[in-house]
Amino acid sequence: MEYRILGTSGLKVSVLSLGTMTFGEQNTQAEAEAQLDLALEQGVNLIDTAEMYPVPPRAETQGASERFIGAWLKRRGRDQVVLATKVAGPARGLRWLRGGPRLSAAHIRQALEDSLRRLNTDYVDLYQLHWPDRYVPMFGESLYEESRDRETVSIHEQLETLAALVHEGKIRQLGLSNETPWGVCRFVRLAEEHGLPRVASVQNAYHLLNRSIETGGLAEVAHREQVPVLAYSPLAFGWLSGKYHDAPDAPGRVNLFRDFARRYHKPCVHPATEEYVRLARDAGLEPARMAIAFAASRPFVASVIVGATSIGQLSSNLAAARLKLPADLLHAIDDVHLRYPNPAP
Repeated sequence: MEYRILGTSGLKVSVLSLGTMTFGEQNTQAEAEAQLDLALEQGVNLIDTAEMYPVPPRAETQGASERFIGAWLKRRGRDQVVLATKVAGPARGLRWLRGGPRLSAAHIRQALEDSLRRLNTDYVDLYQLHWPDRYVPMFGESLYEESRDRETVSIHEQLETLAALVHEGKIRQLGLSNETPWGVCRFVRLAEEHGLPRVASVQNAYHLLNRSIETGGLAEVAHREQVPVLAYSPLAFGWLSGKYHDAPDAPGRVNLFRDFARRYHKPCVHPATEEYVRLARDAGLEPARMAIAFAASRPFVASVIVGATSIGQLSSNLAAARLKLPADLLHAIDDVHLRYPNPAP
């Protein structure tokens, strides 16, 4: 397993990390712990979760993913992992979570304390803002509409709250998620101006069906500001594994949670996927491994977050850590991208 330094933080993270959004919805406690054991044995040290997980978020299951990890940590030991979790903001409209989550001081502090309790730890290595408090287009939206702007908790206030929690030893490093290039730059600038903690990473979707990080400016920001990407959804909800290409009604999140996966039902998703699956199979590769290895090959990516609902899937996905794609295959991937640019942003 390759390890990379997370920006300027000094944290060393595995190039593949384990996502846990299925824990408590599609995976039981025993299945979750088996996945965690396997990931650790394969060299994964970064475990990523969130207060709202599992997905899709529901009041009845909220926090289950963290509780499953917390039970595992009591058995395996806290010092073996880089533990990352997230605080939810208002974008998902989760009225049952803290009466409607915001990124104010009171909300951030309560969310962190609750996460620490569920995780059976007194600190997290990377605490991420799950999405901005302000309005930005996301979850498949592509156009910014300034008329949708709303009253927001200032980024400066958010940083001051997080700085206090760093000072108290409850957070080691700060991270962003589902953030824009403007947002990342604003966080970096305010930290520099006011002597506040610097963000170490930004966790955004990145995969063969959504390479907008490269074209929308975030790749340059990641490089110049030293805020690398934690790439989530490298298989595009399973599309890039090829299973929906082979069997459109196959069980999986695309079909189980159609409302949550709307971006993956857009018109060009299917033909683009067909091309990527064909490329992988012509090269003698599992499509999922090719997709994960592609994301890991990008210079702006620090770690690729992989998830699974079975040990077999996870084992196969983790094998991508040893795969280096040849130049001719990378060129062929770019050719498909030119024909079908970002069909599932």
